Amino acid sequence: MKILAFWCCMLHTVLAQKLPAALDSVMHRNFPADQPGGALLVVIDGKIVYNRGVGLANLETKTPLSPETNFRMASVSKQFTAMCILLLEKQKKLSLEDNLLKFFPDFNPNVGKTIKLRHLLTHTSGILDYESLLSSSRKEQIFDAEVLTLLQSQDSTYFEPGSRFRYSNSAFCLLTQVVERVTKKPYLAFITESLFKPLGMNQTTLYEPKRPIPNRAMGYARNQDQTIRFSDQSVTSGTKGDGCVYTSLADYKKWSDALTTGQLVDVGEKLKTIHHQIEGQPNGFYGLGWFFTQTNGEASEFFHSGSTCGFSNCVVRIPQKKTLIVLFSNLADNHRPFADVLNVLKADMEISIDVWALHNLTN
Repeated sequence: MKILAFWCCMLHTVLAQKLPAALDSVMHRNFPADQPGGALLVVIDGKIVYNRGVGLANLETKTPLSPETNFRMASVSKQFTAMCILLLEKQKKLSLEDNLLKFFPDFNPNVGKTIKLRHLLTHTSGILDYESLLSSSRKEQIFDAEVLTLLQSQDSTYFEPGSRFRYSNSAFCLLTQVVERVTKKPYLAFITESLFKPLGMNQTTLYEPKRPIPNRAMGYARNQDQTIRFSDQSVTSGTKGDGCVYTSLADYKKWSDALTTGQLVDVGEKLKTIHHQIEGQPNGFYGLGWFFTQTNGEASEFFHSGSTCGFSNCVVRIPQKKTLIVLFSNLADNHRPFADVLNVLKADMEISIDVWALHNLTN
């Protein structure tokens, strides 16, 4: 028995050494040292297996990426927006059954009375996409307050609220405006004092024009000839609720740990009632800023991706297995490396969630 235990221990040690090397190979293969890159965090069974950045945060200054580099989260931001609403519900300042007219009396009454906060949090509101209401010649960025102005006069929705899933950036922009109406504070102030500071996420923040962001990665994209161009902002990248949190691997792990322990709100418990099953996905659900699967009626695997003009992000959380896989990249349309990471990890862990089918729903 002692000999068997010895060889099992040796095998575990060898695998523990091989996995970081395999992941390192994936990172260096996908991210040249002199180009925009990526930062990867892999935690398995509560142990950090890989935590490293490869490539550059800023091509002009040649600043290298690291676990402390702040990336724009794009749609990964939505889980933070949802938590703000849950915190206000916990404080009994709102109900997820409240409709839009409670917060926005000027909203079209036929639309405002039928859309509830729970619909916004599950992408089932049917609210029009604010992007479709913008002029094609627009140059200046749009912000959440203007999204509200654009939407509140609309007299129709894509479908009856609550009846089906349709991914909606508009919904999460409206949620930031709910936070501001309820708290009488700027959204940045509320999320910082109620979420980031309590969790020790001291470098995490939101984008605002001309506001400094510590350890900031700048965004880039590829031209058709594969050359790299600067692509940090767009007309729609200034809205807070749907996509402009900036965070790092170091701070995101604090966030994930807090979700697992329910430090702020027990999200898993809330997802039992605040979710929608996605059409065509037998075990695919959405709620509170997360795609997830269920095991015995409990949310078990969590996923979200984020795509914007200069960033590509993917996150998988499996709390029951104390597992977290996070890849942030400051290059647009660059989710392929995450697939390579999952291929390396699949021998050591099982992920049943259909990452790419769900990712496609966000675009």
